[in-house]
Formats: sequence, C-alpha cells, structure tokens
Amino acid sequence: MPPRTLTVTLPPATANRNYPIHIGRGLFNQTALYRPHLISRQVLIVTNTTVAPLYLDAVRSALTDYQVNSVILPDGEQYKDLATWQQIFDVLLAQRYGRDCTLIALGGGVIGDMTGFAAASYQRGVAFIQVPTTLLAQVDSSVGGKTGINHPAGKNMIGAFHQPAAVIADTDTLMTLPERELSAGFAEVIKYGLIRDLDFFNWLAHHADGLLARDPALLATAIERSCQHKAEIVEADEYESGQRALLNLGHTFGHAIETGTGYGNWLHGEAIAVGMVMAADLSHRLGWLTNEDVDRVRQVLTAFQLPITAPLELTAGQMLDLMAVDKKVLQGKLRLVLLTALGAAQVTSDVPMEQLRMTLASASVSRGIAWLT
Repeated sequence: MPPRTLTVTLPPATANRNYPIHIGRGLFNQTALYRPHLISRQVLIVTNTTVAPLYLDAVRSALTDYQVNSVILPDGEQYKDLATWQQIFDVLLAQRYGRDCTLIALGGGVIGDMTGFAAASYQRGVAFIQVPTTLLAQVDSSVGGKTGINHPAGKNMIGAFHQPAAVIADTDTLMTLPERELSAGFAEVIKYGLIRDLDFFNWLAHHADGLLARDPALLATAIERSCQHKAEIVEADEYESGQRALLNLGHTFGHAIETGTGYGNWLHGEAIAVGMVMAADLSHRLGWLTNEDVDRVRQVLTAFQLPITAPLELTAGQMLDLMAVDKKVLQGKLRLVLLTALGAAQVTSDVPMEQLRMTLASASVSRGIAWLT
C-alpha cells in the first residue's frame, strides 16, 4: 500500500502553519519526509528505553547529514513529570543547540507530549517533528499541538499548545506493539465514531477482529480516518475554545481514573474507555441515549478488549474531587462531553450532581459492588 498524506491547515493562511501527516509502512528512514522540516543541522531525538532499541537507529539512518544527539528517557506515564522532562534541556544546553534546532519525538503519547512541551519552551520555542510509535499517538496525541506534563494533582495540568512541523506515522511499529497497548489505542479511534461519525463507529464494530489481528489495510484506514477527523476539528478550533472540546469525550472521567490509581497503572486508553461508558450512561440518565445505545457502546469497547467498569479503589467522592481539578473546569463548573446520540456529542456544564453520582456508582455496581460514598 502506498503511503497516505493528510494536511493540517491552520489559520492564518499567511503564516504557513500547515503540516503534513504521513501514514504508511517503512517511513522511518525516508530522509525526504524529514528534510523539509529541519531548519538547521542540529537535531535532537527524544525517545524512551522501550522504543530506542527498536527504532532509534532507523531514524538516525535518515539523518546522516545532520548533527544528531538523542535523549533516552524511562518508559511510562509515571515519568511524565518535571524532573524527567528537564533531562531534555540538559542535553540541549550541554550540546549548545540553537533556536533553529529541531526536536524529534520518537515514541508514544508520553514522549510526544514531553518533547512537544520542551520544544515549546526551549529558547521560547523551537520546531519539532512527531514520530509516533503507538496507535494512540498515531491517531490522537501526535496531531493537534497539545503538549505537556503531569502534576501529582492532575494529568496534563502543565503544558502548552505547540504544533508539530510534521507527523510521520510508520504503521510497522504497530506490529511490535503489545496487545494491551494496541487495544488501548482503539479507545481514541472509537471516540471519533461516537462524537461525529456513526458510520465509522459501525465500521469499527464490524472490523474489530481484523483490526486486533493487525491487518495492515484496516489499520491504515482506521488511522487515516481518525487523523482526518482530528485535523478537521483542530483546523476549526486550534485552542479548544469550541468544538475541539468534543475530543474530550470520556476524558474527564478517564483522567480522574489515571490520577487516582497512580500514573501508569491504567493505560490512557483503558481509562478513557471506562470514561466513555460513564459519559454514555450519564447521557442516558439525561434522556439523550437509549439503554440499547449504552449497551452498544459497551459491546464495541468490549470487542476491542477494553475495560468498561471503573477501578474499585476509587470512590465516587474521590472521583468527583479529582474531576474538580480537571482542565475543563470553567468558572467553578465541571464541563462534560456527553452524547446526544451515537455519532453526535455536545459539551455541557449543566449536569445534576445526583445524576452524576448515580453514573459514578453504576460503573462498579454492574459488578455487584457499590462504591458510592
């Protein structure tokens, strides 16, 4: 299959802020994909201990004419913190990288977020290229310019909007991705279907087995369609002042799960899957979805081997406390993305607290254990 290329077109048109998303097999060592976005010879590759042995040499082979250094960080959401992030600057400063350098994020969402935030911060902003190696990063976090690190009190609470110069998604990386991480990535793919594309949601349900079996053609189609949705939303609302907030379906619930259980214990996509079930349940309680709709959401997530019930160690009160420090809280009101139908969503800050508590309780009551406090 030939590579596929999408373009993210950002205003103003005069600023030339557009960037390509390349999707395909064997893209790592194609110099032509990197060269247009490298301003000087100085390139820093940021990766982690899991990805480096697999793909670092391949990326280096595409950059033999450049001054290339690398930073290899520990792997895991628990390392998406200030101390680990600063290691990137240690190398940039020690090697005297200038304002015309380029950073390359080689890894999953954690590496992409930290590298992007470092690029946004170093000498008040340098270029970076996203080279995502997980499904979740290829379909979501590598596109759109959200960057950042975690704080013990909340996920992604420190960061910046900083768009990449390019995204190079080599789908060969999905062949070595652990099954759990592959499934977790599909949570973000399913999200696009739920918020704006019912046909895509139904297509995913029909092709779940083939996608989990890593059929290359099916994966490429799922990635391209997801990236197209992400690009269209980001083009219309780069800084999340309107419709981009719809991409947070399940995220307020999910981030609370990630924070409350300790970063790294639940994968991001796993937490978001449960969050989407909670969002669907709450949408039903508000009269927007039928019981059958909620069951359909559960069935599709289950088909992709994703969890649909909340962790027992978190009470409803703890969840609410964690949700209260979410980035989507405005003027003291919790904003949630809910479904008005399968394939349609809206943001609301007018949810009765009792209904929200009932949703939080039902996430574990389905397993016979009530955890409402």
